[in-house]
Amino acid sequence: MIRHALTLFRFQLVEERRSGEVAMVLTPFGAVALLVVPMAVGIDTPLLDRIGPGLFWAVVLLFGTLVTQRQSAFPDRARRDALTLLGVDPAARFAASAAAAAILLLAFEVAMGVVTVFLYDPKVTGWWWMVLLLPLVAGGLGLLGTLAGSVATGFRGGTLAPLLVVPLAVPMLLGAARATEGLQSGDGILRWILLLALMDLILALAGVLTARPLEES
Repeated sequence: MIRHALTLFRFQLVEERRSGEVAMVLTPFGAVALLVVPMAVGIDTPLLDRIGPGLFWAVVLLFGTLVTQRQSAFPDRARRDALTLLGVDPAARFAASAAAAAILLLAFEVAMGVVTVFLYDPKVTGWWWMVLLLPLVAGGLGLLGTLAGSVATGFRGGTLAPLLVVPLAVPMLLGAARATEGLQSGDGILRWILLLALMDLILALAGVLTARPLEES
């Protein structure tokens, strides 16, 4: 199972590199979304400092959902049938898709973080906590998006997936936003880190355990 997951993981990243859907389309649009707000509110430095982290997480939620639902994440019916005939465990396919989504989301978060710092210049202490916070959010959103994509593929088609991901991801992004507020005010954020890690663990277990039933539905 691990060998199959690693092979599919590498294949998805190669396919994404060829298509450039995240790097060439979603990332520039995310940067533009962060750019239009300062143009709308004007050069109000205290205001931009205050709203910058919140806008960062909002862009991660909205555009990150699209990252999880990119075309390379979910193979067509013929490819799924071929993988089934080859004996690839559905749980391995879920793990590969979720891991690839998490890596791409982490890269997207870093890119948006650089744009946010450049445009909003937020004053945040304890930046090293972001080394934990960003991967936890990327992993959770990747797991949730992959799970929602599997559900939508089985019942109503891929267009339903973003409608499932966004409301379910709101608690996760609220936790990340509260953690960032804690960094701005100098408070501890360990409880938010642990909460996000717990959410990731639950999503991972749910995805692995439901991979085969969703595949057969």
